[in-house]
Amino acid sequence: MPDTPRSLPDFTNWPSFPFEGDLRVKPIEAPVLPEPPRAGEDPNECVACAASDDAYIYVNERWRVRAMDRPTGLPMVLILESRSHLDLGDLPNMLAAELGVMTVRLERAIRSLDGVAQVHVNRSGDGSAHLHLWFLARPAGRLQLRGTFLSLWDDILPPIGAEQWHENLALIAAWLAEFGGTPLAQPPRIEWKAPSRFPTEASPEPSSAAAESGSGERSGSEADSTAAPAGVHGPGGVAAVPAQATAPRVETVDSTRPQQATSSSPA
Repeated sequence: MPDTPRSLPDFTNWPSFPFEGDLRVKPIEAPVLPEPPRAGEDPNECVACAASDDAYIYVNERWRVRAMDRPTGLPMVLILESRSHLDLGDLPNMLAAELGVMTVRLERAIRSLDGVAQVHVNRSGDGSAHLHLWFLARPAGRLQLRGTFLSLWDDILPPIGAEQWHENLALIAAWLAEFGGTPLAQPPRIEWKAPSRFPTEASPEPSSAAAESGSGERSGSEADSTAAPAGVHGPGGVAAVPAQATAPRVETVDSTRPQQATSSSPA
């Protein structure tokens, strides 16, 4: 068996493969036996065991859910961990059964987010001795991201917005808390500042002409009962009160009836 393959594998031609151009296969290194211990083999040096609940978005009595420390290229990437320092093959039957339930719940919670088509669930066990499962959300419509290389695309794509990321974390934590436990992720705060004063609608000011007209009308009406208009005098110089003006009488003619002819000339 040669140490280095002579040709590139077929998956380099898959649409989901994130690289193109001239590629080379690395030389295969010699086996290392016995293998070195994984990180956290000793519970006293385990990062997961030492982490407080504040580092997680959701916790219950036996399980905790952790997020990345910042947004990444995928809509959501989460890690499900057991509280106990156990690996997958070390789980007792009760925790093994709960692992299946928690996996389904978390997958459903992530898939409920807007813009998520599928959720990849991965476990390798090579990096850390403490049990942890990865959950990666594939964006809807991004068919190029389907399959094996989704975790690579997570590092390639531009990160999503921080506000949307925090909101998604809070939604997932609330979803899980419906079955018990404590949601620790909080939605982003709304940055709203009250204005120093509210604008008021200014009432329209009457024009000078209108104001004078209105003033004249009020003063005239008040004087009508005691004085006549200027230049009108009664006998002996006493002001006379004018008679109330009446509108001229208008006679209407029915255009549908013939009118009687009037003529002063003899017939």
